[in-house]
Amino acid sequence: MKWGILGGAFDPIHAGHLRSAEEIRELFGLERILFIPGHIPPHKSFAQVTSFAHREQMVRLAIKDNPLFFFSDAEKDPHVMSYSVETLASLRKQYGSDLELYFIIGQDAFQAITSWKEWERVFTMCHFVVMSRPAYETMDLRGILPPSFARSFSYDEEEQAFYGPADKAVYFRNVSPLDISSSNIRTRIREGKSIRYLVTEAVRAYIAENSLYI
Repeated sequence: MKWGILGGAFDPIHAGHLRSAEEIRELFGLERILFIPGHIPPHKSFAQVTSFAHREQMVRLAIKDNPLFFFSDAEKDPHVMSYSVETLASLRKQYGSDLELYFIIGQDAFQAITSWKEWERVFTMCHFVVMSRPAYETMDLRGILPPSFARSFSYDEEEQAFYGPADKAVYFRNVSPLDISSSNIRTRIREGKSIRYLVTEAVRAYIAENSLYI
């Protein structure tokens, strides 16, 4: 099994999340994409994030028309910080060792990966698909990872990937450049501006019905 996982606050989920996930699913022939909202994302305080129940419902509404997109409650525990290393371990335990995971991540988040809990171990548990900025190319991980760890990777020209510990790969891939952010959507709502087409219509209606972000 080859599954992609896309985590985040999804506060709210928007067209950029959906389009990027679809392009990467197609590019790597993934059988499904799991959308995993974090209950307490490590880099945000609880007070900064909309309730998990609202974010869960928005994700479910956003992906309901795609049979290859799935919601996951792997990080729903309200008392536990959401760490990727623990989520990956839980998924592999639940679905078996034959599960091949592709961790979909933005370039800026990947640049900060050494701040993650047990980040070296994460590189042995999944492949990374880094969504790069347009025209961005890299042939070296040393600007991102400590030099000693970066040297454990080798570049495969044919696959255009860095292979490292446990034969897991890091791929840098450009996706359609949709300049959309959840923070900008929240700002637009507070300013009384339209968010139509930035989110799905079902999500837009849910936000309005529940008076979110005002």
